[in-house]
Amino acid sequence: MNISEEIIKTSNYLKKGAVILYPTDTVWGLGCDATNADAVNKIFTIKRRRRSKSLLILLDEVEKLSLYLEHIPEIAWDLIEQSARPTTFIYKHVKNLPKNLIAQDGTIAIRIVKNEFCKRLISLFGKPIVSTSANVSGQPTPVLFNDIGEEIKSQVDYIVDTSVSPLEDVKPSTIVRFIDDYTFEIIRD
Repeated sequence: MNISEEIIKTSNYLKKGAVILYPTDTVWGLGCDATNADAVNKIFTIKRRRRSKSLLILLDEVEKLSLYLEHIPEIAWDLIEQSARPTTFIYKHVKNLPKNLIAQDGTIAIRIVKNEFCKRLISLFGKPIVSTSANVSGQPTPVLFNDIGEEIKSQVDYIVDTSVSPLEDVKPSTIVRFIDDYTFEIIRD
């Protein structure tokens, strides 16, 4: 299957509220429509993850941040532009996302993707996609598709063809939390 066909097929599954297993810009992940609370709940169930631990979302364009955030810190624009590797930013002032996706402290983690598969999938789908590692909470993050346990694979609604998007970075993203408009802290490098 070619990448365009796979993107269309995957987008159609997301529109139905499905949970997908897909190659992100870092590692293989579990994903769903980030605006669908029921789909988000399915991911928490599959991962056996406490609801108090939040998930992150992926966007295809930096301009779409304003659709999900009331306020974007001034320094965010420079940091996003200068990020050489995948970087997830934690923002305050969330809007237009279900409560079960927002952390208890009212924040959301967002990463702007650069790899072709994710970027095109999110663009076609038209909404952010949840991204979380494809493992049961507390277990090691699988780096390669073959490292993902059958327990995870058997519970998702769709598995993206492994040939359409070879992983480029193969490690979790850097995580940065914004404190205010000009201050931030690095949570994971």
